[in-house]
Order: sequence, then C-alpha cells, then structure tokens
Amino acid sequence: MKIQIDEICRYPVKGLAADIISETNLVPGEGLPYDRRWGIIHASSDVDPAAPAWAPKKNFLMLARDEKLAQLGLEFDEENGQLTITRKGKPVSRGVIRDHIGRQTLQTFLSAFMPTGSRGMPKIVEAPASDGFTDTQPNFVSLINLASVKDLEERVLQQPVHPHRFRGNLYFSGATPWVEGDWIAKKIKIGDVILAVEEMIGRCAATNVNPENGEVDMNVPLSLRRGFGHMDMGIYARVIEGGTIRQGDEITLVD
Repeated sequence: MKIQIDEICRYPVKGLAADIISETNLVPGEGLPYDRRWGIIHASSDVDPAAPAWAPKKNFLMLARDEKLAQLGLEFDEENGQLTITRKGKPVSRGVIRDHIGRQTLQTFLSAFMPTGSRGMPKIVEAPASDGFTDTQPNFVSLINLASVKDLEERVLQQPVHPHRFRGNLYFSGATPWVEGDWIAKKIKIGDVILAVEEMIGRCAATNVNPENGEVDMNVPLSLRRGFGHMDMGIYARVIEGGTIRQGDEITLVD
C-alpha cells in the first residue's frame, strides 16, 4: 500500500494552532518555512525580547501549561505576514505579525485572553533567521504515522485521539502502525526531498490537551507507556536534500 502525506502543518506561532498548507519548499538543515517562527514569551521568561534566541519551551506559553491556547484557531498569510487569531471559527484579533504595531494588536488580545501572573504579560518575539522556536534546537521536520495514532486510540485509550495533539509537520497514511521506528538512521524521500530520520519523538503533557476545545481530557504519555512501553509518537527527520513536498506525495525509503 502506498505511504503518502495526508496533511502538511506548520505552526507560525509556537503554542498556537496549526496552519494547514498543501505544499511547501524545504531547504537542507532547516525546518518548514514559518514553523514556530514566532513565540509568545511570558512575564517570567528568560528570553530577551530585544534580542530573542532559541530557548527551552518553559520560556514560552505552551499547551503543556497553558492549555487555554488550544481554544484559539489561526490563519496565516505568508504573502503579507497577516496573522488572524480565531475563536469558535470567528476572528477575534488580526495583525501583521512581522510589524511592531501588528504584534502589539495581537498581544493586546492575548493579554486579555490569558490569565495574569507569572505566565501573563505575553509578548510575541521572532526567532533568529533560518531558525525557529522548536522544542529541540536542531531544525527537524516531524512526521506522524496516522496508523500509530489509530493503534493508540483503539488498543489503549478506546476513544478518539485527534492527530493534531501531536503537533506534527507531516501526517502520513498507508503505513503499518509503528513502522516509523524502523526508519531511524535511514533516509526517506518525499517528492523532491530527502530526509535523514534521526530519532523518535518523546511525548509530554501537551498531548493531553484536546486541540478542539482546550480541555485536558486524557493522559497520552502514560497511555503510551502502559500500552507500548514507551512514550514516543512520531519521528524527527533532518532535511539533507531540499525541494518541494506536496499533499499526496509518496514516502519511500532510500536505498
């Protein structure tokens, strides 16, 4: 059966919803364009807003501790940099995120929406060029096997598991459950792109948050450990030959 890309997702703002796209261009050593390009720091963050640099996720608003973020949707126009935050499908804030005034507009909404305290006073900061505020410092592309998600759903949790809990870049179908573990230290080809598969992705409490309503309604890491003896879901891969990938592209192992 053909293994293919079902969905391509990027997350322009770390902690906010996915922006689903039909195709993208990848460059060696980099992640998806605009993926985690911006982050939301809080009052107790160590990140310098005047000179932002990569920092551990504790310095940002994130689903593992700020699950209310999952109540928000997102629309991003890369041509003009306009980012729209939605709630229940309706726009609630809009601004050109590349622009200081636009960021101020978005921050004003987030300040009113999020609780006050040590994780309040949200500020949107931009990552350094050709970098992103990903959880791991190397610029990886993350891939999620939908069959593995389904296996977790049916064999352990026995309730629906939305794949977006895992905040992957590339969601693929047509594979057997957990086969992605066999790809570690191998190369895969997608469209024009060749990626080196580096490691499995260990999961944290962020996956406990339902991306459709912002509720913490299951314990995914514990369920993975009880059901399969690990807390992994998905793989990290490094781009070694660039090019274009599209929804529907086939994934093949490179000899």
